[in-house]
Amino acid sequence: MNRTLVDIHILQTVPPSNINRDDTGAPKSAVYGGVRRARVSSQAWKRATRVAFDDHLDRSELGVRTKRIVELLATTIAEQSPELADRAGDLAAETIRAVGIDVKAPKKTGADKKAVGEAGYLVFLSRRQIQNLAAAAIDAADADDVPKALKAAKVKDLADRDHSVDVALFGRMVADQADINVDAAAQVAHAISVHPVETEFDYFTAVDDLNSDEETGAGMIGTVEFNSSTLYRYATVDVNRLTDNLGDNAATQRAVQAFVEAFARSMPTGKQNTFANRTLPEAVVVQLRDRQPINLVGAFENPVRELEKGGRVKAAAEALRDEAREIARAYGEQPVMTWVTRVGTDTASLDDLGANVALRDLLTAVGNLVGTRLEEQS
Repeated sequence: MNRTLVDIHILQTVPPSNINRDDTGAPKSAVYGGVRRARVSSQAWKRATRVAFDDHLDRSELGVRTKRIVELLATTIAEQSPELADRAGDLAAETIRAVGIDVKAPKKTGADKKAVGEAGYLVFLSRRQIQNLAAAAIDAADADDVPKALKAAKVKDLADRDHSVDVALFGRMVADQADINVDAAAQVAHAISVHPVETEFDYFTAVDDLNSDEETGAGMIGTVEFNSSTLYRYATVDVNRLTDNLGDNAATQRAVQAFVEAFARSMPTGKQNTFANRTLPEAVVVQLRDRQPINLVGAFENPVRELEKGGRVKAAAEALRDEAREIARAYGEQPVMTWVTRVGTDTASLDDLGANVALRDLLTAVGNLVGTRLEEQS
């Protein structure tokens, strides 16, 4: 079968920052090519991308990931059928159990007698699935045996169709019910710096505003660890799997465009108030392939070190171009189409890979080609 895969390669410079911390509060790192690199975990950038979907998609196309799924469903039941508000918590709990998800008993106190239980783990459901489950709960509310009525309504099936864009892209694992898991259509690599990095320390003090003139010294002192880097970021979308998950070509096209834009524009939020490190990429290279996704991180196994050659961004852009060309030459892995959105002259070498266009035009072109290929494969 002729596949459709969208690879996204990004070069992005981040100033002093700590956007993704480890358990000690230090910026995450990894050894690659024999040297230590700055690293931003895939989970951090997937979360940032998913949050950014709010700016690009209608909320009805998005999902909610929470342990408080019973509370959310109870609220939806009460909104759809106000006369069931007093029973909404119990109906929601029975409905979630009927799906096959274990619900922990609520911790009711004198001040909160209407407390509801919660799942033992994060549950990722689309808003349409939540609406459908609420409707099924309302229909079963007057039954003599509510659990039996919910089972007859096949609520488990309701939780396994009408997936949201984010569930379809990032997947879902349900510990209690593996048969309603969703295989992710998108993969996101850990971002790493194209050069070696060293962690630095910012020693700071805070002054007590009410100190008198006779008092000296800071109100508090501390340190914050940080680094700065030019990152290589990579993600890929399996359009065929995304279509299987969503069941709709038009929704798939919108999802691909939203993912490319959100991934390019998003930034994890760690320590942003301290460092104001929000940047946009120097270069975004999108390649549509028809055989397999290809991460081009091998371009940076030999770390960029020579600033005399015009700076790290220029050297990184040339290395990325050369790696893409070598992959095409050695393996015959020529992309169907390549688009480049870039800033400044340091990234000019990337024009050798494909058309240099503004991001808005890139998104339109990617969406149109994805839509055309989906129609051809239908």
